[in-house]
Amino acid sequence: MKLHLTTAENNNLITAYSESYIEVNKQRYAKNLIVMPQQLILDWESTDFAHLTDQHFTKIAELNAEVILLGTGIRHQFLHPSIYHSLSTKSIPLECMTTAAACRTYNILMSEGRNVLAALIL
Repeated sequence: MKLHLTTAENNNLITAYSESYIEVNKQRYAKNLIVMPQQLILDWESTDFAHLTDQHFTKIAELNAEVILLGTGIRHQFLHPSIYHSLSTKSIPLECMTTAAACRTYNILMSEGRNVLAALIL
């Protein structure tokens, strides 16, 4: 599915996604990644939702985002609070949703000028 936004103002914009790729600024990536308005992290060490640990979120917490969107793949899933404890201690909210929903929500929040982080699992 292609996404359209009138302006990204030099920020990272998710321009398309499918079950097998995420497209950022018209560049396709076929792996899990982290997208922020001014940063793209391609070496996020997550393999799948079932193997996420607090260590994954400790690294994410260091990026000091205002809100974290976790794209859980094609199924909407929830994490046990112990897995994202490092975010809770910094009062950083985490929202779990499908990866498709996380891509759309990221674009909306980014276009509003929010310091949003989308951690996306294919």
